[in-house]
Amino acid sequence: MEPATTRRWLALGALAFAMLVIGLDITVLTIALPTLALDLNANTAALQWFSTSYTLALAAVMLPAGALGDRYGRKKLLFGALLLFGAASLACAFATTSGQLIAARVVLGIAAAAMTPLSLAVLPILFPDKDQRARAMTIWVTATALGLPLGPVLGGWLIDNFWWGSVFLINVPIAVLAAVAVALLVPESRNPIRRRIDLAGVVLSMTGMSALTYGFIRLGEVGWDDGRGWLLLAAGVLLLAVFLIWQRRSRSALIDLALFAGPGFRWGTVFTVLITFAMFGMFFTVPQYFRAVLGVDALGSGLRLLPMIGGLILGARISDRLLPKAGARVVLPLGLVVLALGLGQGALTGVDSPYWFTACWITVVGAGMGLAMPVGLSVAVDDLEVDRAGVGSALLQALRQAAGTIGVALLGTVLATRYRGELGALDRAPFDDGVSSGVAAAAGDAATLDAVRSAFVSGMSLMLWLCTAICVVAAPLALWVLPRRSSRADDATRDAPDASESTYVG
Repeated sequence: MEPATTRRWLALGALAFAMLVIGLDITVLTIALPTLALDLNANTAALQWFSTSYTLALAAVMLPAGALGDRYGRKKLLFGALLLFGAASLACAFATTSGQLIAARVVLGIAAAAMTPLSLAVLPILFPDKDQRARAMTIWVTATALGLPLGPVLGGWLIDNFWWGSVFLINVPIAVLAAVAVALLVPESRNPIRRRIDLAGVVLSMTGMSALTYGFIRLGEVGWDDGRGWLLLAAGVLLLAVFLIWQRRSRSALIDLALFAGPGFRWGTVFTVLITFAMFGMFFTVPQYFRAVLGVDALGSGLRLLPMIGGLILGARISDRLLPKAGARVVLPLGLVVLALGLGQGALTGVDSPYWFTACWITVVGAGMGLAMPVGLSVAVDDLEVDRAGVGSALLQALRQAAGTIGVALLGTVLATRYRGELGALDRAPFDDGVSSGVAAAAGDAATLDAVRSAFVSGMSLMLWLCTAICVVAAPLALWVLPRRSSRADDATRDAPDASESTYVG
């Protein structure tokens, strides 16, 4: 392997590890919440904000981060974001109050919001060859997705053997390693056209995404009859509508709405958002099923997600091999079909189903994700011109983040509504507060415990059927609309490979 090629893959490896810890940080904290409640004397509201603050910052800052990278240099901002991520992780680990941890989580979310789109945006620079870029995209997506199920496993082990701050300390060496790799191995790139920063667009996008994201979070937690949640949701929609109108008129727009004119970016984004929607709904539900119905602890719940990781790796490897031969128009629908089969099998889960049955269907779901998600992202990113890679990647990732948040809120509400409806005479506090509270309240009463678990499984089945329906509709749609020919981004990189090569090697 040539030295320049080796440097590219080493850089990708460092970026993949950085994306892995971002995925970890989304789920690892769920295991630490009971410990944080005691050690930091945190009430329920503070526990919710430990997770919500990270999600809100992640959603709000992605679009401005991509635009800033396009203007001032993606390598420069990515390097700074990695250092900030490491510093914020240290602040989280050694926080002594709830307020300190929430503030540190906000900074951590800001850093992650910059790392995600910028690390994706440099892939076309590192890998101008289409086939290599598709393989790099598969590695990038797999690393991002692996962090989600690994979070509970690693978090449970760390808390059992160390203190809760160790779940954040693991980020520090990886962030430093990735920063060094970016400094030494990643070429600088930016949009050659020096545009002014659209400050009005920055403010509108940040406030709109924050209001929309928190509105869905609140509705998912409190219920769909919450007036404040609907007010936040309406404000978010209004602000984002104003943002889109402003983007059409601004000479230095934060995002180029013409990006959606490219069929690759448009449909790649649509299918990536749909897959993310279904994926986060499943991640929200299955750990609850393990703990409340199967009765395992936090670490055991994380370990039982490992078959999904196996399926994810298998699906990603098949996608990597199949994509150059069959193309996205075949591989993406195939992944959606596999995903639908796994989710449909999951919808048949009963209270008495053995774990091996669950292990089978989450493995199939993982394989479907590994097949479909990298291809969807690759189709979208391949359609971006290099000078717009930062803002285009940021838009794609912001929409994915919004889809994950909305998926948890909407699908969680579907589950909760069916759960409460199936409780019957038990539809009262503390049973209606959720399956965990219901199981705790029913301890010692076998009939009541069975009723609570049956109600939850019924809600989970309905939610998984809904996710299945989304994939069933999306599969033939992908076969119909995906471009048959290579995108303009591929044509552009093939026309000028020497420029990218010399920028990288120099």
